Amino acid sequence: MIKRLAVFTLFLLPLLLSAQDFSALWQGHFSYNTIKDVVKGNNKIYAASDNAIFSLDLQTNELSTLTTVNGLSGETISTIYYSDVYKLLLIGYENGLIEIAFDDDDDILSVVDIIEKPTIPPTSKKINHFKDYNNVVYVSTNYGVSVFNMERLEFGDTYFIGGSGGQTRVNQTAILGDYIYAACVDGNGLKKAQITSPNLIDYQNWQTVTNGDFLAVETVENSLYALRTNSRMYRVVNDVLTEVFQFPNMPVDVKAVSDRLLVTTQNSVYMYDSGFNALAQADVNSTFNTAFTSAVFHLDSMYIGTKDFGVLKTSVSNPTEYEEIHPEGPLLNIPFSIQSGENELWVTFGEYDLFYNPYGLNSRGISYFKDDSWINTPYEDVLDAKCLSTISINPSNNNQVFIGSFFSGLLEVNDGIPTTLYNETNSGLESLVLPSNPNYVDIRVGATVFDKNGVLWTLTSQVENALKSFNPSNNQWQSYSFKKFRTELGYPKIVIGNDNTKWIAGYWNGVIGFNENNGTPLLKNINSEESNMPAHNVRAIAIDKRNQLWVGTERGLRVIYNTSNFFTEENIRAEEIIIEEGGIAKELLFEQNITDIEVDGSNNKWIGTTDSGLFYFSADGQKTIFHFTKTNSPLPSNTINDVSLDPSNGIVYIATNKGLVSFQSGGSSPLNDLESAYAYPNPVRPTFNIVDEKVKIKDISENVNIKITDIEGNLVAEAQSRNNLRYSGYNLEIDGGTAYWNGKNLANNVVASGVYLVMLSDLDTFETKVLKLMVVR
Repeated sequence: MIKRLAVFTLFLLPLLLSAQDFSALWQGHFSYNTIKDVVKGNNKIYAASDNAIFSLDLQTNELSTLTTVNGLSGETISTIYYSDVYKLLLIGYENGLIEIAFDDDDDILSVVDIIEKPTIPPTSKKINHFKDYNNVVYVSTNYGVSVFNMERLEFGDTYFIGGSGGQTRVNQTAILGDYIYAACVDGNGLKKAQITSPNLIDYQNWQTVTNGDFLAVETVENSLYALRTNSRMYRVVNDVLTEVFQFPNMPVDVKAVSDRLLVTTQNSVYMYDSGFNALAQADVNSTFNTAFTSAVFHLDSMYIGTKDFGVLKTSVSNPTEYEEIHPEGPLLNIPFSIQSGENELWVTFGEYDLFYNPYGLNSRGISYFKDDSWINTPYEDVLDAKCLSTISINPSNNNQVFIGSFFSGLLEVNDGIPTTLYNETNSGLESLVLPSNPNYVDIRVGATVFDKNGVLWTLTSQVENALKSFNPSNNQWQSYSFKKFRTELGYPKIVIGNDNTKWIAGYWNGVIGFNENNGTPLLKNINSEESNMPAHNVRAIAIDKRNQLWVGTERGLRVIYNTSNFFTEENIRAEEIIIEEGGIAKELLFEQNITDIEVDGSNNKWIGTTDSGLFYFSADGQKTIFHFTKTNSPLPSNTINDVSLDPSNGIVYIATNKGLVSFQSGGSSPLNDLESAYAYPNPVRPTFNIVDEKVKIKDISENVNIKITDIEGNLVAEAQSRNNLRYSGYNLEIDGGTAYWNGKNLANNVVASGVYLVMLSDLDTFETKVLKLMVVR
């Protein structure tokens, strides 16, 4: 079981940035397969992945995680260091951010001084290494060395030790005797300075021990070692370098652990004593064919960070067998497309650029989340399908999933196992044609969706018969001509309306409508200013419960309110949503690049953007219920790739370009009747915080009236679908298939102990149901 570290960020500007503890409603689904750095401290092994950290307790073997849900920034980690003196973990980032996670009070401090330094180019702010000495930490960066005071939690001097005092990349520092040594590149060599000098800010007080480029410098007991970029390791004695070994591969990490020197290359980890006598060597093997990134050891165990398997544990005395250690998670932290079913989620990692160019044809697998467990299928097992993107779950058979490949066709997955890759040889799918290369095969399957009859609809770009249907029950394919859209670069989304019209998003052609029309197909699109479209590039579309089409373009939001007239009205228009903000009329999401639109059980809209995070709007768009960004929520990025809603539990899954998170919105989709309706918890015990956690009335129908009375018939609370919506401040609120009661009566007082009647009435079918609810205070 994974136990999460409970951490939050203090608000201490300008040194610190703030965040909140969202652990109650949010969950992180980060990958821990690719490890950047591994360190030891506090009787734990800490391992940093792309933008999250996990730790292994060496006594209990318990795994803990530290993510954006707990307060991390979500930026890309470059290095970590644990201070045994101050009982804290230092986290360095590629953008210059430093975060500090404390053991004793579970706080995270975000230090932004380097990020905000205007004299340092953004490309030169990467944190490369931490070295503590007395009460300070020397921070090696791509511009030089900065000094951070651990007691005052503030920066001191910065040392620019390049030529003539310029900026230079410092990979690592080490201290031996009275001197601090810096391993520099850009021809600035190995430098040293007297550490007690009060004027180290003056570059002239830094001596050049030798010229060249150095990757690392480290001390082991009373010995100093330096590593050049030519993979040669040197012992440094009285400023004289003596070569002791040349590694067959370029080392990627050099660190001293206790009285040992560990040197990590992509293929091996070497352990030496202070005299550089070889003590152990662990090598990559066929079982875990990966690249090593970093290593530490504890007693007789070595812990090695890898690019594919998290941390591998092996024996120092016999390093031949490995144990894989990391929390569960998806394959990668770059989810591109997601699709949820009931209590499950599928994730793909394929991608294409803004112009739907899939090259260079990434080879990545798929991930599947169910029952709080992840099942990962690597590329080797997906039948060579590249650039996997859109996902459709068969509503008639939840164990059957179809995944579009934006190069290889359509992948069928049964019971979690890829079984068939449909292409030009075994299906109705077609390859685009290159006149210069008639043998070229490139089947760019974009959007896919199932209709209510269990037929899968797919769209393939740059072919004449772009729209195809496939019936999995009889393996029958049918094609529909999109000749007028022959040059369309990509179709990112398709949805189906109540009248079976297929609504399609296109890059060049905006919104496309298609209806079979009993054998006389209707095909029409709008993409110009004459139709009030802000851009021809439509990235997202959604049909809501009123059969209104919401359209997300690269330059704003539109709605087609009367979809039934789309094919018959000559001058069809898409309308903007006008809201009032501060007494001024404004267009909702003006000029925003919209990536996804999802409709929940209450007809509210979740809308993702490329750089402004995630919005949650009321059904008509007039009220912003939530606006999540990386500064006010656990989103690791403001770039939203995809959003998917689990209708059974109200979980909103959010795929960003830096990882996957989920938010417990609480709502669920309504049912057709009231037969399964129930209230929980029941009874409501004194330990239950009824005001904040609320009583839930689940599995209600779409249009319902709810009355709560005491046993004598006195009205306590009342709500009606579409009126008493959630997040509106009512004591009784309805969100799709779930109602929420905060335990208060019409006088806004918490009710007394007793039996209460929950009377449900469907306003469409006149079905009724009465639930009994016991409240104990």
